[in-house]
Amino acid sequence: MSKKSHTHDHNTACEHDCNQHHQHNHSKGSEHSHAHGHGHSHSHGHSHGHGANKNALKLSFFLIAGYMIIEFIGGLLTNSLALLSDAGHMLSDAGALGLSYLAMTWGQRQASMSKTFGYKRFEVLAAFINGLALALISIYIFWEAFKRISDPPGIMTSGMLIIAVLGLLVNIAAAFILMRGDTSENLNIRSAFLHVIGDLLGSVGAIVAALLIMFFGWNLADPIASILVAVLVIISAYRVTRDSIHTLMEGTPLNMNTDQIKQSLLDLEYVVEVHDLHVWALSSDVPLLSCHIIIQDPKYNSVVLERAQRLLKERYEIKHITIQIDRPGIPCHIEHH
Repeated sequence: MSKKSHTHDHNTACEHDCNQHHQHNHSKGSEHSHAHGHGHSHSHGHSHGHGANKNALKLSFFLIAGYMIIEFIGGLLTNSLALLSDAGHMLSDAGALGLSYLAMTWGQRQASMSKTFGYKRFEVLAAFINGLALALISIYIFWEAFKRISDPPGIMTSGMLIIAVLGLLVNIAAAFILMRGDTSENLNIRSAFLHVIGDLLGSVGAIVAALLIMFFGWNLADPIASILVAVLVIISAYRVTRDSIHTLMEGTPLNMNTDQIKQSLLDLEYVVEVHDLHVWALSSDVPLLSCHIIIQDPKYNSVVLERAQRLLKERYEIKHITIQIDRPGIPCHIEHH
């Protein structure tokens, strides 16, 4: 047997007043030291925020889905593309909200041996599908609007105006409900919010178009309003799809700087080098980090692990941390990318 000394140091920190520290030594005779630190925390505040997000999605879904049916029927009766396109967008909204709610519900399912990270990544996948749905809806609106520009149809403006005003009120209510959730950090809530904002602007466009047709007989206002809505929708689609793809591709969270994180770790006492640093996100609110740290003397392994975990949690709000500690002069056999 080769002579090797192997030290494995595993530290798990939990904010519910529990700290566990395990150390295993396997002696086989040569000198190799390996330490692994893992920090994972949960907070009651996060669970309350998660519940608020779910309730916001559920209430908004029923509100949007209910009025979508009314607006679709109204669009057919009044022959308004602005209303039909808005109803199509509301259909996309309802699907997006329902899918987002399902994603957050699935995201709470416990991890298993076959899915060791659980189902939180499904939230990002749902946001990606939402972005694609927005893009498809906008393409349809463009196509139908260009057809109507060449041959503007007659429109029942009074009915169009009433339905558009009611749609505006419904979308304002839905946007207000979603604002009670986490629209800045949670990708799913943000994508749903963008859906509703786009729909709200669609209602505004339909109101303006109805007034222009009613008072000036300008039937072109209907397809032009639809095109303006489609432009706003495609911008939202791009942003949501871009961010979800970035997360699915294990990109560094946009609010984190790996160079800054690396320098913070290097500034810790006894740390000689930091390499193989990876920062990614399981979902929009679950960042993860892994890295290798070289320390001057193995007797400081536990001290450095504790300080590094505290630094990453408090300064960068990273709760899921994996740190391997290497000794100077011993090559790290990991393929760097």
